[in-house]
Order: sequence, then structure tokens, then C-alpha cells
Amino acid sequence: MPTVAVYNQQGKKQGDVALDDAVFGVRNNATLVHQVYLAIEANAREPWAHSKDRSEVRGGGKKPWKQKGTGRARHGSIRSPLWAGGGVTFGPRNVRNYKQKINKKMRRQAVRVCLSGKVQDESLLVLEGLDISGKTREMATLRQALPGAGKSTIILVDQVTDALFLATRNIPKLHLQRVQDVNVVDLLHHQYVLVTKDAAAALVKQLA
Repeated sequence: MPTVAVYNQQGKKQGDVALDDAVFGVRNNATLVHQVYLAIEANAREPWAHSKDRSEVRGGGKKPWKQKGTGRARHGSIRSPLWAGGGVTFGPRNVRNYKQKINKKMRRQAVRVCLSGKVQDESLLVLEGLDISGKTREMATLRQALPGAGKSTIILVDQVTDALFLATRNIPKLHLQRVQDVNVVDLLHHQYVLVTKDAAAALVKQLA
């Protein structure tokens, strides 16, 4: 079973704790993580870019010149994609669907792989608890005392209280997240993961 360091609220190491193999001791699977990551990012994508085709561009209802006899090439509309100011051929459309389907088992396994990788890299830290009054200084002092100070960090808790939210919202590179909402993108975008003992138990209950 993998073991990680446990720290108190003063940032001092209190010992080690063994974590569940089913969640924190999974073999690496970079292909799965990559697939799930791209799917999550694609599902969050909004197709804003939109170009008009020849039927949507204003004007061009009249034939520019007669079909024959002028010596020029035949044309039916000045809004043809061949003309300046005409429609766009095969341009971006706002009806495009970027959605990708991810199975629940794949999503959960990818989270397990990411958590296991954090354990192997010694970038997952366990806290005895987080009894914060809501002062930013308390949380900033704690993060400064823990390993990886100044690095991007995500804190996983079982319940987000008002005090925790207020204490973390103004600290750069520090983000608060519920265990129920954690995903591959959150874990890959942060170098360090802080979890309370209650949150670690909740992760096991959710993912094992």
C-alpha cells in the first residue's frame, strides 16, 4: 500500500498514512488519461466562430450580367465565394458539435491514475484537518509551510465551507475543489494535491 506524509495545520509532518491501493496505487495509463482529458476539454468547448455561406450574405439577388454574349465568365451572384465580399466555403460554423462520450468507468479510472501519479511523485500531501476561520493569512501561511510552496496546488475537501472558500479565493495558484467534482483536468493542471483525511476517505468511497 502506498504511504504519504501527514501534516498538521502548522505545516509540520506528523507521520505517514497508508492509502488504499485501489485508488492511490494504480498503474500508469497515459493513453487513457490523454483520451479523457481531451474529451473533457472538448465537451467544454463552445463553437463561437461562425462564417456566412453564400445564402446568408446580404445582397447578390440579381444576376451580374447576362449569361452569354459579354465575353466574360458566367456568374449568377456577386455573393459567390469566388467574389470579394461573397460567402465563405467550408468556413467555421456555430452549429458544430465537439462533444465526445466518456464512459463513467473510464473517467473514474483516469482519476485513479492521476492520483496514483501524484503519490508516486510525492506531490500528494495529507492534512490532519482544515479548521480555518476564513482568514486568507492562515491558509497562505499553511501553504507556505508545506512542501511545494509557490507551486500550483488544488485542495480537495469533503465539504466546501464558507470559511474555506474565503480563505483560499485570493491566494494565487491555490484552488479549492470538492472531492465529488474532481476530474482529470483539475489534477493535471495543478502540480500539488492537498487532501484532508476525510477527503481521502471520501475519494476511496467514491472511486474504489
